[in-house]
Amino acid sequence: MENRKFLVDFSPNGNVSKLILKNDPHRMNWVVDEDYLERVHYEDKDKLFGNFWIAVNDKKYSSDDVDGNLSLSKETAMVTYVFDEVEIIFNYDLKQSADALFWSIQLINRTNHEVLISDFRVWSSFAYVMYRINDLNIQTHHSTAVFPSVSKSFTKLACVRRSNSAPHLGLYQLDGETKSVGTYCEYENHFFENVSPSLDGILFHQLVLAGGYPQGFTNSDWIYSKDGFSLTSNEEKAWRFVLEEFENQEDFYQVGKKYGHPVYHFEPLAIIHQPYDFSFTLSSDISLKDAYVEYKDANEACKTQSIMSSMNRSESGYQAALIFREPGEHKISIELDNGKIDSVVINVMRPIQNIINNRAEYISNVLYSGAEGEVPHSYSPISNQGESLGKLSFVLKKNLLGNQPDISEVQKVEESCVNYIRPKWFVNGDFSKPSFLYGEFYRCMDFEYIGHVFYLLSRFDPSILKHNSPDTYLEWAAEVFRLRVNPDLHHTVRGKEEAQMLGTFFLYIDGLLEEIKNRGLADKYREIQALWYDIAGNVAKDSDTYKAAVTEHFYDNAGFGPAAGALASSGHIEAAEKYGELLLANIGFSNDFRAQNPDRWWEALSYMIHSLWGGLTAAATLKVYEKLRDTRYLKAAYRATAGILYCYDTDAKATDRRLNTGEAASTYSVGGPNINRPDLSRNRFGQSTFYRDGGIFSKLFNKEEETADWDMGEELAAYLDGFGKKTFLYKEGDQIKAINGCIELTEHGLLIRSYAPYPTEYHFYDADVHYISQNGEITNQILYSNGRFIPFKQ
Repeated sequence: MENRKFLVDFSPNGNVSKLILKNDPHRMNWVVDEDYLERVHYEDKDKLFGNFWIAVNDKKYSSDDVDGNLSLSKETAMVTYVFDEVEIIFNYDLKQSADALFWSIQLINRTNHEVLISDFRVWSSFAYVMYRINDLNIQTHHSTAVFPSVSKSFTKLACVRRSNSAPHLGLYQLDGETKSVGTYCEYENHFFENVSPSLDGILFHQLVLAGGYPQGFTNSDWIYSKDGFSLTSNEEKAWRFVLEEFENQEDFYQVGKKYGHPVYHFEPLAIIHQPYDFSFTLSSDISLKDAYVEYKDANEACKTQSIMSSMNRSESGYQAALIFREPGEHKISIELDNGKIDSVVINVMRPIQNIINNRAEYISNVLYSGAEGEVPHSYSPISNQGESLGKLSFVLKKNLLGNQPDISEVQKVEESCVNYIRPKWFVNGDFSKPSFLYGEFYRCMDFEYIGHVFYLLSRFDPSILKHNSPDTYLEWAAEVFRLRVNPDLHHTVRGKEEAQMLGTFFLYIDGLLEEIKNRGLADKYREIQALWYDIAGNVAKDSDTYKAAVTEHFYDNAGFGPAAGALASSGHIEAAEKYGELLLANIGFSNDFRAQNPDRWWEALSYMIHSLWGGLTAAATLKVYEKLRDTRYLKAAYRATAGILYCYDTDAKATDRRLNTGEAASTYSVGGPNINRPDLSRNRFGQSTFYRDGGIFSKLFNKEEETADWDMGEELAAYLDGFGKKTFLYKEGDQIKAINGCIELTEHGLLIRSYAPYPTEYHFYDADVHYISQNGEITNQILYSNGRFIPFKQ
């Protein structure tokens, strides 16, 4: 069936097999394709768009159990499924609008007695696919990220094409209640088969209309409902949705407003006792009836606080300046005069300086093994992957900022560099002879993490170091970096290929080159600079094909994130813009701060926050903003960062995994339920939790109980170089707004309070006004007045 905008086709059993926007130059099929499942041998036809699971009086049924009756015309389709107790009818309607597809779900009790619906889930399987083919045109133009906003009355899905080229596709709830959005992952990973790329997969999404979890399941998620419902004799319950294209993030919300969805302006993060601006607009025919905040206090008691008296109405909508006094997740809800309820979920944190200090102490005093440890001078958990060394870079970076370094923390890292890192990753400590730590191969990627630790160590005063001089560590960093980026130094095909890939070194390459030049290492400077310019130039040259988006995986933000950041840093602006679009399509936007993270799935088998690559993607996005001065990147980078900090947040109460002071967990599963592992739904964890599931996980980890932070740290080092010290102003219409801080209007001007743990920089790129403190002096607040920044001291 079709109208002016949509072409829709169905399988004989009634699931949607084709959904095409007719003005799409790529003719992308926006739903998972059955033919592709057959080609890659995935047995998941039961999860295609429009299939469902339901539990009626504890009896489980699915759309596979009966033959759906499909009635199809030019502009409408009806699919009917009849069971003993209930009848389920799907209506697809292209007649109501030439630009939209209306989709309704009816559930009818066929009996003369009450029935209990404890579980009802309908698959909305949009084409969230990493294809098993090394074709970047397909990966970018025929795959979508799916960003969920779960709300009692206004759930929506933003399906953003991975190239970020419109049209995109939005799904908006019109009637009924959606409890959650769950996911199931199907994938193959050939990491240990010395194959690159090695990973492909699909996330299947489902709308949870009742329940969603195994019987008796409980977790700490107090924010979203897991309830079922009852239907009395012959009672009917209905849900209505509409699908419509959108151009960009702003347009996604404007399309929703047309259907009665509120449009918010809110930041994902608030700091306790600091002002927080919250505002929204409603359709002209709707008004606000009530507004309140829900949260858990320190005793885990659920609290509700009215904010109706704080809401101010103006021509532009509703605004409130709120102050939160308890840390943790906060759900801000509004009730409208039509009876519908909408919510946003933000995080309220203590000053982030607390997390930074506590984390550094924990790494240094708990994770460091010392000379007498089982693996002397290592930091647990032990791993062959260079990512595990990121926590060392973080400790060093933290001690390079602020007033006074902790000498003990720095010297422990130095001991690890000399006695553990160098002899482990290099045969007899020879930087030209990498150890084959993975059996038949080594990873060039590991060397960039090692180089970062050595480089940061070289930045300390000689009086702090006890084994070697700063210049010695700089030479080590230069040698390791040469190995990382010079294909001629490798004798394996994999080594030569990986040496020419971008990676996390985009974070520190400029600083490394500057130090090498300033300290008289002229030959190394010329060689490394030439290699760096060569890599960046080649990536820029191939930017039309997005070649750097392929890493060990078929399509990976660990590829296009560093590519965008590196291209911006090296002055390849046009190429940075191309890769930057992939970043914007990768970072979510949602009513829940935890669903605004960079899009990734393989460490959680679900839509997730991944601390390391989420943080590095955020850092790359901020670098692109600083070159392109396009506010979309600034906002996206900050949205991503708020989710990353959740992996370190010891005050979080809506996740089963609670963190003691200084602890961290590398992964948070946004999806609820995570159907592969229900226990991980809306929970933080480390990948070792998959150890018991076997496969590659049993090779990567020694036991399930391994600490959950093995690959964490590099992202905090990146954070400290960005939002860890920088606060930004930007213009939105005729207003000045802040990112990573809050604004208070005073008689002297705008008083900006930074949320950064080491605030030393304030930037207003729209006005080309900047402030950088002298000698790294901490500047917690500043005035913006008469077009300039003025230091402000109470």
